[in-house]
Amino acid sequence: MEMVSFWMILLAIYGTLLVLKAILKYANWWLYESQLGIKQYSLPPGDLGWPFIGNMWSFLRAFKSSDPDSFISSFVSRFGRTGVYKAFMFGSPSVIVTTPETCRKVLTDDDKFKPGWPQATIELIGKKSFIGISYEEHKRLRRLTSSSINGMEALSLYLPYIEETVKSSLEKWTKMGQIEFLTELRKLTFKIIMHVFLSSESKLVMEALEREYTTLNHGVRAMGINLPGFAYHRALKARKNLVATLQSVINERRNQRKENLSREAKDMLDALMDVEDENGRKLSDEEIIDVLLMYLNAGHESSGHITMWTAVFLAKHPEYLQKAKAEQEEIIKKRPPTQNGLTLKEVRQMDYLSKVIDETLRLITFSLVVFREAKSDVNINGYTIPKGWKVLVWFRTVHLDPEIYPNPKEFNPSRWNNTIPKAGEFLPFGAGSRLCPGNDLAKMEISVFLHHFLLNYQFEQLNPNCSVRYLPHTRPMDNCLARVTKCSSSSST
Repeated sequence: MEMVSFWMILLAIYGTLLVLKAILKYANWWLYESQLGIKQYSLPPGDLGWPFIGNMWSFLRAFKSSDPDSFISSFVSRFGRTGVYKAFMFGSPSVIVTTPETCRKVLTDDDKFKPGWPQATIELIGKKSFIGISYEEHKRLRRLTSSSINGMEALSLYLPYIEETVKSSLEKWTKMGQIEFLTELRKLTFKIIMHVFLSSESKLVMEALEREYTTLNHGVRAMGINLPGFAYHRALKARKNLVATLQSVINERRNQRKENLSREAKDMLDALMDVEDENGRKLSDEEIIDVLLMYLNAGHESSGHITMWTAVFLAKHPEYLQKAKAEQEEIIKKRPPTQNGLTLKEVRQMDYLSKVIDETLRLITFSLVVFREAKSDVNINGYTIPKGWKVLVWFRTVHLDPEIYPNPKEFNPSRWNNTIPKAGEFLPFGAGSRLCPGNDLAKMEISVFLHHFLLNYQFEQLNPNCSVRYLPHTRPMDNCLARVTKCSSSSST
């Protein structure tokens, strides 16, 4: 009798667990899909996962493994190669798009899609930054700020400083022995971006700000858990410190103006403080700070990482390195003897180096995803994206699609010979009206570094088989431990 009771209790527990599992499995369906009525039957295939967590555990598990692409592969293997999948990501019911056509549609149709970044990310980057404002405000703010960073005049103005800073940094690294190449590159790109935006040369201030930016960036792709010990909590504290510092810089700049203290050159902060729209409206301090935070965060992180990976890939492929170096030597050879330093025209003549950089941008995909939100019900590929659902534009899958790029995980700059990618096939800076506003500055910065690096220096990665982490960005676990040495026969530039 006792044995029967034992088995009945065991059976009851098992039955309860099955019911509980079913409830948990269908909780998100009940909360988000059942409310849609008949529209639920035209949703893309997919899986909303567990309550609250959704698909985040499988996303994080994949991106903390050696195979981050297993996350999307699991959708493809279960639901077919539809290119559109429903999921529950970053706290919201979402649709993931993974083909050039669907990505282009979402990125370029401003009537149907608006920015859909998680609220946690907006809190970090800023409610008045490009990711947090309406289409109309974005258009206004971009128009007012873009010439300060991407215009011909601005790029020509920044070029001498970038070149001088690159040359002095490379020379310094040769005397340091073993270095974390990525860490040093991030310091270099941060110094450049600080000069462009704030004209700040204070080493202590820059190092403090750079540390805060690193903490902020680690929280951008983390789960938005504001509790001690979590990356997001640390990132919020970092933002608070950054805002306070930038506000003090703005206050000091205003005081200088009141006292008519002239400054040698204008930087982007000056431009942001001076700019007016057609109605005479100036930017508020909150707008200025959020724009600076956005540009500063994106401006040094992407440039530093892509520069590092380009150097790593070239070191592993001597044939491509020699070709890129020969192009730089030809530029020096054609230069008038009276000319000192690079010109913007010369940078734009670096055709092969541009292909090398594009191939690195494709293979690494610095920003693996961007977020949009459906303004109304939208039909894509015969599926319905409901109003209010997030849309995750998954760049990484497009860039590593073997049908678009044969042997996609192979570094091969030659794939860009006589090739112009179709719309949506190459998205390192996004697309549409919200294309990354600092893309020209970033590419120029990378090109200038590689010009001097290829001509005059050698690079040895000390742990070439070091494992890689993929969040928040793809990087070696050791931050690319390396030695930089001067070439025995370096070119004069």
